[in-house]
This record gives sequence, structure tokens and C-alpha cells, in this order.
Amino acid sequence: MVLEAVMVVVDNSEHSRNGDYTPTRYEAQADAVSLIFAHITQSNPESSVGLMCMGGKQPEVLVTLTTDHGKILDGLHRTKDKIRGGSHLATAIQVAGLALKHRQNKSQRQRVVIFNCSPIAEDEKALVKLAKKMKKTNVSIDFIRFGETNEDTSKKLEAFNEAVKSGEGSHFTTIPPGPYLLSDQLLTSPILNGDGAVAGGAGAVEGGGNAEAFEFGIDPSLDPELALALRMSMEEEKARVEKQNKVAEAAATEPLPEIKEEDEAKESLLDKDGNPGGEKTGDKKDDDAMDTA
Repeated sequence: MVLEAVMVVVDNSEHSRNGDYTPTRYEAQADAVSLIFAHITQSNPESSVGLMCMGGKQPEVLVTLTTDHGKILDGLHRTKDKIRGGSHLATAIQVAGLALKHRQNKSQRQRVVIFNCSPIAEDEKALVKLAKKMKKTNVSIDFIRFGETNEDTSKKLEAFNEAVKSGEGSHFTTIPPGPYLLSDQLLTSPILNGDGAVAGGAGAVEGGGNAEAFEFGIDPSLDPELALALRMSMEEEKARVEKQNKVAEAAATEPLPEIKEEDEAKESLLDKDGNPGGEKTGDKKDDDAMDTA
């Protein structure tokens, strides 16, 4: 289980409004970000994830490194109102690197995951120079390219990837539009599975392939709705079990009610002669005499 600090950079430029990915490019990213967060934190509970956007006037850190999924969801929701302008890739990478540098746990491996669905304004030479700088600081950069088919953009990203990658990490994945979800495509990509991923993404294995290579044993490209339903069901069951455990722990730690001891002065039910308590033999004789009279 790799211990990581990961900054996820979403593309919130005008190009993210396009609907060629279900339901839109931005919403597809948001779903994929949740999947990446779950994968990283489940692989190692001490790993942390942050969130950035690189569109608009300038890149912005939305959520610093955290293990709270709710903060990531809130950052994604706030970014929906900030979809505008173009992307600032180089600046976003530098800001992400700075955020990782200030991570609390220095033993975490530094990693940046970037979604790109818009043209890149920076020239190739400047990007390669930045890539070499990030490599020297041991920061791996993963690119998820989708929606943008411009050859110039592909050439720049590939050149950056070649300059930044080392022995492991720094993967480059291209996901074409189709009937499947962007997050389902990522399930079989190197972004989540490293160098042992199934080549070619969701469409790589014909006829379903080896079911053990997929989560829940199902190829998401063949039945994305079932794969998503299974994943959601697993998360709901996990939440239910956690809630049940919390209730059980609370009940175990709750103090027992105080039991008051009986009054020591209270008479016993039977006296020493075996008569009912409170009724003495002499009193009984007196009562019999009165009845005879």
C-alpha cells in the first residue's frame, strides 16, 4: 500500500461544458475525482488528497490535502460556478507542487493527477523544462486526457510525460468519448492500477476477459450501470456497518442505571417464627380473644 499525497487538478475551462461525456465533461471529472479519492484512501488510510482547478483567470487550490471526502465534494460543487476561460496548465502544476511540498507527512510520495479537456497555451519547450524540474523534486505527474483531440495538445502532453516519468508513476491516459462513464474507464487505467493495468482501458479485453482484473469481477465497459450500482451498494453497506458499529460502541460505554438497595430497616416477609412479616404471635392471640368475646 503506497503512502501518497495527491493533488487532483480538474479542468474547469469553457471546454468542460461540452456534453460529449456523460453528462458533461465537468460532471464526468467530478465523478472520476470521487473514484480516485476512494481508491487512494482505501489503499492506504494515511494517504491524503487535495483538489485544484486550473481554469478561469488563474489556478486555485480548492481543498488542501485531506482525508475527508466531504471536503472534496464541496470543492467540486463550488467549482461548478467557476467554469470559464481557458486552462493554465504550467501554473497549475507549479501550484500543486508547492502544495505537496508543504504536506505534513513528509514520508508521503508526491503525486499530481491532472484532467485535461482543453487546448494548452504553453509551448512544448517550457513544459519539458517544467517536467524536468518536477522530476528532480520527486513529484510524479499523471495526465488524464479526454475530449480534446488536437494533435498539438497531444504532442505537448506526451513530451511532458516523457520528460517527467521515472521508474514508476507519471502515467498518461487518453480516454475517448463513448457510452461508458469516464470513471469506469479509469478503473482499468494505469492511473489507478499502475503499470499492471489492463492495456487499452475498458475496451481492451474482448468478451469480458479475465474477470479478476476488474472490481467486483465485472468489466465496466460491458455493463457500466451494473458496475456503478455495485460500487454504490458497497459504499452504502460500508456506511451502514460503520453506523451500526458506532451505535454498538455507544451502548457499550453507556453507564448502567444505579440500583438502590432495599431499606435495611424494612421488615422481612417472614419473622423468626415463620409468621408473615409485621404480624407477631402475641398480636394474633389478642385478636383471637377479641373475636371470642
